[in-house]
Amino acid sequence: MQIIACYSNKGGVGKTATAVNVAYAAAASGRRTLLCDLDPQGASGFYFRVKPSKKLTEARFFEDEERLTRAIRASDYENLDILPANMSFRDFDVFLSRMKDGRSRLKKALKAVKGDYDLIVLDCPPNISMLSENVFRAADAVLVPVIPTTLSQRTFEQLLEFFAEHELPAKKIHGFFSMVQGSKSLHGEVIAQMLAAHGKRLLSAQVPFASEVERMGVNRAPVLATAPNSVAGRACQAVFDELMARVAR
Repeated sequence: MQIIACYSNKGGVGKTATAVNVAYAAAASGRRTLLCDLDPQGASGFYFRVKPSKKLTEARFFEDEERLTRAIRASDYENLDILPANMSFRDFDVFLSRMKDGRSRLKKALKAVKGDYDLIVLDCPPNISMLSENVFRAADAVLVPVIPTTLSQRTFEQLLEFFAEHELPAKKIHGFFSMVQGSKSLHGEVIAQMLAAHGKRLLSAQVPFASEVERMGVNRAPVLATAPNSVAGRACQAVFDELMARVAR
């Protein structure tokens, strides 16, 4: 079983859209896939028309394997299940700080479903916290959408610094440019700067700023399900394919 975390320490960069499309692409490729929503806003579950879990509250996510597995819901797509979030997930850091081995509890909790899935996709909240450190330790790869702007560039570099300071392997980080607008000279400048500085940590696939991605909330479905042959759809598929090729090395 592999674990892919879709993460950014900056909000509004397309993290949940990435998680939803990566999970869909994995399931469509024949992999038994679980999309685990760790963000208390529950956007991933919303996109798949899955209601928040009412029973998986407080510390039960980390302490009650049976309740965790019972909270998993089937999606409308073959090979794809959803573990929806709820607002109590906002207190995960509090619960983890009280637990023994609090920085590795997520990996232990996910072992409860190890035999049921080939791939787990984590949709993570946008912060650096004890939960995110759990994510970094549990994940085989951390997929990071980066808007080619100065602030997004800065947060990506902060993430690299965090990994270095905490002796986490930087090879887990796989950034890609999201919401790219070719007409903006700044986007081109930032892309060039980041490729020069962090080329090994960045995918070649880029996802453009596109209405198909924005309409995911209206359609409540992945771009790869509603518009797979659009520019955005092909870009999302390319991100998945390139990431899987990297993880398989």
